[in-house]
Amino acid sequence: MQAKKRYLLLFSAGACLVLLFCFGGIQVPLSRRGPSRRDDRNLAGYHLGARWRPLPGYLQPFSPWEQDRSDDLDEHISPRQKRDTLSGLYTGKRCRMESCFDFSMCERNGFKVYVYPQLKGEKLSESYQNILSSIEDSRFYTPDPGKACLFVLSLDTLDRDQLSPQYVHNLKAKIQSLPLWNGGKNHIIFNLYSGTWPDYTEDLGFDIGLAMLAKASISTENFRPNFDVSIPLFSKDHPRTGGERGYLKHNTIPPYRKYMLVFKGKRYLTGIGSDTRNALYHVHNSEDVVLLTTCKHGKDWQKHKDARCDRDNAEYDKYDYREMLYNSTFCLVPRGRRLGSFRFLEALQAACVPVMLSNGWELPFSEIIDWNTAAVIGDERLLLQIPSTVRSIHQDKILSLRQQTQFLWEAYFNSVEKIVLTTLEIIQDRVLLHTSRSNLMWNCLPGGLFTLPQYSTHLRDFPFYYAKLGIKPHPKFTAIIHVVTPLVSQSQPVMKLLVAVAKSQYCAQVMVLWNCDKPLPAKHRWPATSVPVIVIEGESKVISSRFLPYDTIPTDAVLSLDEDTVLSTTEVDFAFTVWQSFPDRIVGYPARSHFWDSNKERWGYTSKWTNDYSMVLTGAAIYHRYYHYLYTTYLPASLKTMVDQMSNCEDILMNFLVSSVSKLPPIKVTQKKQYKETMMGQSSRASRWADPDHFAQRQTCMNKFANWFGTMPLVHSQMRLDPVLFKDQVSILRKKYRDIERL
Repeated sequence: MQAKKRYLLLFSAGACLVLLFCFGGIQVPLSRRGPSRRDDRNLAGYHLGARWRPLPGYLQPFSPWEQDRSDDLDEHISPRQKRDTLSGLYTGKRCRMESCFDFSMCERNGFKVYVYPQLKGEKLSESYQNILSSIEDSRFYTPDPGKACLFVLSLDTLDRDQLSPQYVHNLKAKIQSLPLWNGGKNHIIFNLYSGTWPDYTEDLGFDIGLAMLAKASISTENFRPNFDVSIPLFSKDHPRTGGERGYLKHNTIPPYRKYMLVFKGKRYLTGIGSDTRNALYHVHNSEDVVLLTTCKHGKDWQKHKDARCDRDNAEYDKYDYREMLYNSTFCLVPRGRRLGSFRFLEALQAACVPVMLSNGWELPFSEIIDWNTAAVIGDERLLLQIPSTVRSIHQDKILSLRQQTQFLWEAYFNSVEKIVLTTLEIIQDRVLLHTSRSNLMWNCLPGGLFTLPQYSTHLRDFPFYYAKLGIKPHPKFTAIIHVVTPLVSQSQPVMKLLVAVAKSQYCAQVMVLWNCDKPLPAKHRWPATSVPVIVIEGESKVISSRFLPYDTIPTDAVLSLDEDTVLSTTEVDFAFTVWQSFPDRIVGYPARSHFWDSNKERWGYTSKWTNDYSMVLTGAAIYHRYYHYLYTTYLPASLKTMVDQMSNCEDILMNFLVSSVSKLPPIKVTQKKQYKETMMGQSSRASRWADPDHFAQRQTCMNKFANWFGTMPLVHSQMRLDPVLFKDQVSILRKKYRDIERL
């Protein structure tokens, strides 16, 4: 009896298995192929920016097996289209710097970039022209292909959508005919749009060979690590230089805004990119989560509209996009037809923390930027969890995220020039690996574009990281006195100045920069001092030579002085003490200001004593020696040549540079009332200051410099630092810097 029951049970189980197999309940694997690279990533918990450690509290990636979306699309592509796509996309797919880049081309002349001359009859889009102009205006550019390490095409490759009016035809043949193409080796191709309707693949329509791609909307599947560069999608209106500042004017505590999460954009009814945006209405609540879409785009949108279109369109028109953007804590950035979106840069600028919903997108500059510190990396498949996830983020973290969006926007994204320069700097770090930047340099103020590793790879050598490292600058300074008049008397102001500076307890040495046409005075003509006095002749006797990065400067701080400056030892000591607390700024005595002249529609320069200032002249100022290196290597030759020809404005240019790097004003310290004005009758150099053209030249310089920087970097300040007890009603004997009050 028991045996019959067992046989009956086995028979029933077998029948159930047969039925399940017939109706598709059990699928038998028909291939021995293991999981794909993409599947491996999912099983390992891979997500965007996997090289960075994910932060707790963010959306975790969904990890079940997933079939590649492209399998569904292949059913509608002809064999010829498949061949063309594969030839354009996968040739050189295994390229890395070690296998597809010729490092020997960079050994002799360093990292130089050559731009092909524009071919006759070839038109360039405004965006691509901006890219080429940014390269040609940079310190990397060389007009000699024989000196180049990297090559950039003059053929417009930005828009490879065949339906676009910017599409360049016969690009494959044109590129292959270039004599320097060499299969694409040591070339970089810039691209914003690839593929076309309906599938929008990443095919460029030609074989890129061994060339690198600087591409927007590139997928992690096709991105070649340590070879390609992911760039942001930017509009044709994106400024070439300068760019606007971020919109975080002040830190509000707590950092919440009117809306928690917003989005406003197109909804695609069919085709790739439609899934996520079509589902946004599920989490829209019209209160703190406002996610708006419209079907009203394209010529035949009414043919495809669904039951929700009219209601969505009406809701869409009720809200102003800019008002939402500037008043929301988080901004949703879902994928569109392509992985990238204009919403990404818009959110960064608005200090609205991006919530990324674009699975498989290699985020812009992911090689250097830790996006976990500035964005929330979401998953399209977990859309319904987004509101609860962003609400769970602590307000301290929100403030940190918003602050980082502003830094990244202004450091790398607010102009075409910065996007291009960041791309080139990333490649240069790969080529010159022994002098590459650290992650901290890229992800902290002032950013990688202003921390040049050719100067040093040690954080302690820069003026920006002392607080992070818990150290202080070198406790001494080097004084550099700029001399342009002959030495005829021991009573000249330069002699008194040298003695006063050398008496400072913080002075390590004094350098006299001899830019006079007369021969160097004999050594015995200089006064005896307790610190070394080094006299060197200026290079070419030009005024910019005062800012050269001399190897004879052993200290972090440089005290820059004009020969007719009148300062006491006490004033020098106090200024240096202040600088030690602000090593990234210019600290000094003579202050000047700038203003916008609305009548002439230009920037103006003033030396009047007012309630604010934006410059401290380098005739009596202390700053970090790194700014000598930046002045020499970062600024274009055209600006330095203009300064040298006029023998004027070098101090203004240095203030532009330092404020552009620090985003902060200089610091004025207490001094006697007069500076240059009292010296005009005491020196043969007085003719320079009495010259009526001198002031007009400085007005011109202000506008020339602002034009090159693309913006006005100078920042106004109303702060002056005085010694403690300065002019207080206490005994003079109790005051440390008592001599300042007597001046």
